[in-house]
Amino acid sequence: MATAERITRAVERATAERLPLVALPVSGGTRMQEGSAAFLCMLRITAAVQAHRAAGLPYLTYLRNPTMGGVFASWGTLGHLVFAEPGARLGFLGPRVYEELRGVELPPDVQRAETLAGNGLVDAVVAPQDLREVLRRALAVLGLAAGPAAGTADGRWTGTADSPRTGTTGGRWPADRPDAWESVRRTRRPDRPGTRELLRRTAEELLLLDAPGGRDGALVRALVVLHGRAALVVGQQRQVAERERPFTAADLRAVRRTARLAEQLGLPLVTVVDTAGAELSARAELDGVAIEIAHCLTTLLALRTPVLAVLLGQGSGGGALALLPADRVLAAEHSWLAPLPPEGASAIVHRDGAHAAELARRQGIGAYDLAEVGLVDAVVPELPDAAEEPAAFCERLGLALGTALKALASTSEADRLAARALRHRRLGDVLAG
Repeated sequence: MATAERITRAVERATAERLPLVALPVSGGTRMQEGSAAFLCMLRITAAVQAHRAAGLPYLTYLRNPTMGGVFASWGTLGHLVFAEPGARLGFLGPRVYEELRGVELPPDVQRAETLAGNGLVDAVVAPQDLREVLRRALAVLGLAAGPAAGTADGRWTGTADSPRTGTTGGRWPADRPDAWESVRRTRRPDRPGTRELLRRTAEELLLLDAPGGRDGALVRALVVLHGRAALVVGQQRQVAERERPFTAADLRAVRRTARLAEQLGLPLVTVVDTAGAELSARAELDGVAIEIAHCLTTLLALRTPVLAVLLGQGSGGGALALLPADRVLAAEHSWLAPLPPEGASAIVHRDGAHAAELARRQGIGAYDLAEVGLVDAVVPELPDAAEEPAAFCERLGLALGTALKALASTSEADRLAARALRHRRLGDVLAG
């Protein structure tokens, strides 16, 4: 109980002084010798943490070995970002108690930090010697490490730098457009820059966070600064080691978690779409992949923070649609969006895949076609192909991102949400007409 009181006072002091808070728990949980009184102190600490978060202040946690029981199930895992020590045992029930109560041993890897990170429950596994730099990057992105000038009165980042011109095409859509089927083929090139390469080439500050499947998974999560503006990024990584990675239900749950985090921190959310589609399997059906797509749509549509989407390459099916509700959408020139890959559409319409090219051209899936029906606001040129000029293309797209983020930041929340509702009410009007 004495420890809980000291922790609570520390949290309250950080809130009163408008400081970011970093918690580094290492605990077996509630002290059994003090019983329920000590156990209930988890509520006291959690209430203080909640007040800190409600004040718009960052709360970061670094879970050390071990972090168990009530500590793990309350203030230990409530961080906006949750980091963990390599190999740390993290969990609710200790292995000795589990064996006593259940009569079997708990599998040894279930409560390892790396296992939790692979399931999207921890944002990153960080070695102690790397923790200082990881925290520096996180706080730099959140605008608090740079001092009061970097934030608003409530401690939230506002951004400082103006963005140069983007060189994008907007408002006037050319008649001479890329062939849709050729664009589909170009976006399937294994050397086409993906989300990770885009961020590495454009971000002034970059902190990659873990996602389901780790670095071999289909999801990228990151805290970034783009042209002086902080943002949270959640994007699809279509290919890893020349393998297509489908978008899973776990990935979609991580998208929603990242969106909620952006709202809590008052940061814009940038989504990057580049996927061959959601996972198609019996496991995916039982895991509720379609339901998770629906929840992603409602989460992004209701998000109070600005949302900027980028159609980077392939936009196939519900896996792509889940990341597209936004205030503005940028598109690479050869990017595309379709209910199914053209081969799948051909299988439905013609009962074979031989008419894929024909359907790609008829369905209006290209970037300029999508602009005409109200989805895309600006098209970023590829000269002639992002895979052949990755550095120049990423620079152009990065400038477009900076300009769009600046424009969204200059719009009031009420006006932005009203415009978002009207935008989605009218999507597809030209096509429908």
